[in-house]
Amino acid sequence: MSRFKIPDKPFLLQKTMLHVCAALTPLVLASIYLFGWRAFALVLVSLICGTVTEAGFTFREGKPVTSAVFVTSLIFALSLPPALPLWIAGVGIVFGVVFGKMAFGGIGRNIFNPAMVGRCFIYITFPIHMTNTWTEPFSGLTAGFTSWANDAVTHATPLLSIIKGTALDTSNIFLGLTSGSLGETSALLILLGAFYIILKKAAPWRIAAACMAGGLMGAFLFFPLTGIQSFLAPLHVVMTGSFLFGAAFVVTEPITGAKTNGGQWVYGLSIGFLIMVLRRYSNFSEGLMFAVLLLNAFVPLIDTAFKKSPQKTVPVSQETSS
Repeated sequence: MSRFKIPDKPFLLQKTMLHVCAALTPLVLASIYLFGWRAFALVLVSLICGTVTEAGFTFREGKPVTSAVFVTSLIFALSLPPALPLWIAGVGIVFGVVFGKMAFGGIGRNIFNPAMVGRCFIYITFPIHMTNTWTEPFSGLTAGFTSWANDAVTHATPLLSIIKGTALDTSNIFLGLTSGSLGETSALLILLGAFYIILKKAAPWRIAAACMAGGLMGAFLFFPLTGIQSFLAPLHVVMTGSFLFGAAFVVTEPITGAKTNGGQWVYGLSIGFLIMVLRRYSNFSEGLMFAVLLLNAFVPLIDTAFKKSPQKTVPVSQETSS
């Protein structure tokens, strides 16, 4: 039986993962501004529970906790509704780290995105908490920075509104002054974060670009009749919900995504298009986590299709003279 031992350096700081954490930080600050300090409590609970859970596995082997768990915990937390009970957030991230990552042997061996595994678990287990209650954002100069939480609730998010054909204010959904999950509201901050991690080569640009292309194609096909001008409909659809957040930070996760160049295009296009299919024809208004987890399972097959087969050589003994 292995002995529980805290290594001399308990944390392994990976530059790539720290770049992603830096890109996610403005979204954390924006969530506090919009929804109050309770949003930060959700982030903190996710970070603590996720890190402690991974440490419970790695410290038994004398290995450090990787900074990848910080990214997993941040992405998980930012995908949550602001009013979600804190204990559900803790349950979700523990489940995601255990069954989405450590059950496969730890970082580099998992085939499913652990943040989406955790979110999928609580989405199915606690559907009312995850889908029925949304918080109105604060407004003003200090907004949520001087408040714990906003008691004003709404049952509609921009995504639900656009599915029903309601007109939306483009500036509000671009800046993030709307209801929604903690990190999905501001298209501006998400795009800036995506640009940063791609510039730092912390995320494969092909997957992000392909996911956007697949999403726009699906939005153009499945959402032509809304209460807004038709030529803006696809743009509004990809700007609402978690699509942009997913395309920037979830789909581009390097461990569970496709590795070959061609495979990355197929992987990203498939996820983007599938999200729109699920939004339009399923009971799940979002669809990101289901699309990601489904395509995660097909990554080995996709990459195999694009790997070059080694060129066969004929042994000299078998060559025939002319």
